[in-house]
Amino acid sequence: MTDDEVLAEFRGSQALLEGHFKLSSGRHSAHYLQCARVLMNPERAARLALALVQRIPRDVRAKIDLVVSPAMGGLIIGHEMGRALGKDAIFVERPTGTFELRRGFAIPAGARVLMVEDVVTTGLSSREAMDCVRAEGGEIVAEAALVDRSAGSVDLGVPFFPLVAINFPTYAEDELPADLAALPVTKPGSRKE
Repeated sequence: MTDDEVLAEFRGSQALLEGHFKLSSGRHSAHYLQCARVLMNPERAARLALALVQRIPRDVRAKIDLVVSPAMGGLIIGHEMGRALGKDAIFVERPTGTFELRRGFAIPAGARVLMVEDVVTTGLSSREAMDCVRAEGGEIVAEAALVDRSAGSVDLGVPFFPLVAINFPTYAEDELPADLAALPVTKPGSRKE
């Protein structure tokens, strides 16, 4: 799948939004990718997951024992990646602010894990989820994401395989351009802070 084909999937599902958005990273943007909308169609989700799996080199895919994703954003794509890879897919969640395993999930000691996210901007959620996996005895072999919106600058400490890289500018609260600051801010992500 080419970048244009991936973006066509986002546009076709009305998942590429414009306005003033506060991202889960705390940064602001005039664009927001609502991955839940692009993934709401099971056939499209499966297509995107298969395209994402194909971005991961064969030798890395061969090492994967388990797929883990952070809730909420990574749930659907993580599940579809598990299906495409033929591996179990579980998730970590943060009911009290710190990622943890719940719902009877466990990570076998030494399990080689593919971390799967929907969108990576600063990598904070990914690194926090990886810390949880490592604390449970797992080894992160790589991360995959539908979208890298870090402009290629994110360092997750493991190989990173995004389906598409998008370079929409993001801004700290104190560096908003006047035209963006004039718009009402929307916080469409799953985190409240």
